[in-house]
Amino acid sequence: MKIESKEYRTIWFENNNVKIIDQTKLPHRFEIKDLKTVKDAINAIKIMEVRGAPLIGATAAYGMVLSIIENNDQSYLKKSAIDLINSRPTAINLKWAVDRMLDKLSGVNSENIFDIALNEANKICEEDEKFCESIGINGLKIIEEIYNKKKDTVNILTHCNAGWLATINWGTATSPIYHAHKKGIPIHIWVDETRPRNQGANLTSFELNEENVPNTIIADNTGGILMQRGKIDMCIVGTDRTLANGDVCNKIGTYLKALAANDNNVPFYVALPSPTIDWETKSYKDIPIEERNSDELSYIDGLDENHNIKKILIYPQKSKAMNLAFDITPAKYITALITERGICEASEKGIKKLFK
Repeated sequence: MKIESKEYRTIWFENNNVKIIDQTKLPHRFEIKDLKTVKDAINAIKIMEVRGAPLIGATAAYGMVLSIIENNDQSYLKKSAIDLINSRPTAINLKWAVDRMLDKLSGVNSENIFDIALNEANKICEEDEKFCESIGINGLKIIEEIYNKKKDTVNILTHCNAGWLATINWGTATSPIYHAHKKGIPIHIWVDETRPRNQGANLTSFELNEENVPNTIIADNTGGILMQRGKIDMCIVGTDRTLANGDVCNKIGTYLKALAANDNNVPFYVALPSPTIDWETKSYKDIPIEERNSDELSYIDGLDENHNIKKILIYPQKSKAMNLAFDITPAKYITALITERGICEASEKGIKKLFK
């Protein structure tokens, strides 16, 4: 996808460094940052210089490569794996990627391990890009059906950032949007601001602007009345972890959008690549929900009159704040899941039809 008309991926390996787009600076600054050590990779995940389940997984995979460059030792590699997995607990892609790297590298001759590790990390990225492109092709059919019935602009609501900045390319929820735009279908995206980090406003709207996709930022609580007024034809969101029964764990506020969509008969879709499916956890109650620093709520970043990025306090100094990062949307509120293998019902039966 593009930034200032130049094509980028979100992460790549160059000269023994991992290159990332520092997403904490967007949309006001575009900066490419080098990750030189496994600690750099862990920190980038923790402070959300990289974010989005697929991109976190890719960063962790490259973190394992950096671990080998630092210390070509199996015990150090295993310690790095544990530290990477613990950097953010909710997104399942992170553990999936690290476990895949460990399976590939355990017991490998130290002379060959770097090449094998780098090749596997590159494969994880290439697979994600292909998965997201396929999600877009599959999801495009839904947008086409709506347009063929409506013969007018298709209005789509999305939450947080499940765009190309959250993956390697294309995005999950945005991939059908980009495919529809490229095909010439008139679309308009309602972009939830997505407090507390404003990832919809700062990232989704930013990348849609760069691709010339019409969009409008709204406060998180505006979606309900827009649905009541018939201003939204469909919702599409991403997911950080989807259970085999179809329950979805995604950015806080997703559940409320699904409830509003259900009440107003607006179809609610979740787009995901298969590494985001958690085949082991049986109940949503067992998903670790990350509680982040309350400063993310209390402070906000923006540009001052001199175009310098400033952090300012927006809450009373004595007030406490609670910052849960994710919530659970039960499968019964999800119209369908859009995956790289096709579209299925959000249920164990539906998922197993695609992933036997």
